[in-house]
Amino acid sequence: METRAGHPGAFAHFDLSRVPTPAFVVDAAKLRENLAILEDIKLQSGAHIFSALKAFSMWDVAPMIDSHLDGVCASGLWEARLAFDKYDGEVATYSPGYKPHELPEICAISDHVIFNSPHQISRFAPLIRGLRDAGEQFDIGLRINPMHQEGEVPKYDPCQPHSRLGFPINQLSEEHFEAIDGLHFHTLCEQDFEPLYRTWEAIVPYIADHIDQLKWINLGGGHHITRSDYQREELVAFLEDLRETSGCEIYLEPGEAVALDAGILVGEILDVMDNDMPVAVTDISATCHMPDVIEAPYRPAMLMEARDGDPVRLGGPSCLAGDILGDFRLPVPAEPGQRIAFLDQAHYSMVKTTTFNGVPLPSIWLWDSETDELRCVKEFDWTEFRDRLS
Repeated sequence: METRAGHPGAFAHFDLSRVPTPAFVVDAAKLRENLAILEDIKLQSGAHIFSALKAFSMWDVAPMIDSHLDGVCASGLWEARLAFDKYDGEVATYSPGYKPHELPEICAISDHVIFNSPHQISRFAPLIRGLRDAGEQFDIGLRINPMHQEGEVPKYDPCQPHSRLGFPINQLSEEHFEAIDGLHFHTLCEQDFEPLYRTWEAIVPYIADHIDQLKWINLGGGHHITRSDYQREELVAFLEDLRETSGCEIYLEPGEAVALDAGILVGEILDVMDNDMPVAVTDISATCHMPDVIEAPYRPAMLMEARDGDPVRLGGPSCLAGDILGDFRLPVPAEPGQRIAFLDQAHYSMVKTTTFNGVPLPSIWLWDSETDELRCVKEFDWTEFRDRLS
């Protein structure tokens, strides 16, 4: 199982006993650092940069995001509501499938409404026309499938064979361009600049004759722009050139890049036994708190993991046999009451937590590593579990 990289940063100096467990702790200073990098890319290139709520939707820090970026992107009605309610700037909404009764509200609170196929646009054309005639102002976009695979994990590649995400680019026709204001594609995941460039090169032959009909092009997310080895100069040059040659406004929708290395998940060892190796039960659950550990799968990076020593298998408190975090060389004794933490858990963990098996949800804390200020943003009790049921 691949170990997903994570950098401890200032968390190497954070006292894990300062928060109850389980708990997400987000470093405001690291968020500011990431956002400053994204803002610099935006200013240098002239592109618009959104924060993807599907990856990181901690709206307590919305003012911080608003001060650096141009808006947020949503994945349906509920995220669009959150975007409209808690964030400033533009809202771009994309969903693989819209329900007719939800579309009027989505169009009312979104600047860009992006469809997954021309068939949906055609089917909803009377509704769209009626909303615009009534004074609603929004652009219509189409997500395309470039049919160019760059994903490192095939099952997560939006360009996999028979993908449901995006309209196959080789089926685009003149009539499709007449019905839209912009094109959207999202084909990357935790990747650097070269896969983006190769994807664009694969797209150009299909849209070159119609690009002057477009107002904007949205390059989606998956860009690890805030990673230290990302080729930012090349990205800026590419975005500048794309704006000039296409005449379009250019958008990017990073999610992970906003919160990269900005959060940890803190837990506690509850029990230890021997089963041909040390096995510890923690109050962190892979299935409830870090589902990508099982779904991707990947091995999360542990804060200050030891280089030597016998590995300990860590698992969660649920009754699911597969609720296993992995084997780790602990930085603390394998004893009940000891604290541990996993790195890079602000994105795609906080947004995916569940109350399966009645496992408690982690509380959420905001820490500023520059001032050492620590604040509880949200705590959950058992009613979160109760109220999801009938």
